[in-house]
Amino acid sequence: MLLSAAAERLGLADPDPDNSPRRDLDEARRLITALAGLVTASSEYLGPHAAPLKDGLQSVQRAFREASVVPDEPGQGPGEKYTGPVY
Repeated sequence: MLLSAAAERLGLADPDPDNSPRRDLDEARRLITALAGLVTASSEYLGPHAAPLKDGLQSVQRAFREASVVPDEPGQGPGEKYTGPVY
């Protein structure tokens, strides 16, 4: 749910993410950070589901970086304190 909500707040559910009425980068940042903390803390218990969740997390982290007018420094983006820098 956090992954889907983050994608929606990035506007990725719409044909034109840049003009999505659902786009809210502040909310996306919060959701991505929450997801990163959860995935990082529970990865040893997720078994075969860990890799797809980590891939999804990195995808929304990259999408956030692309959507930001002023991108965060590497390691300072949403969730990167848990996952490490995402480029």
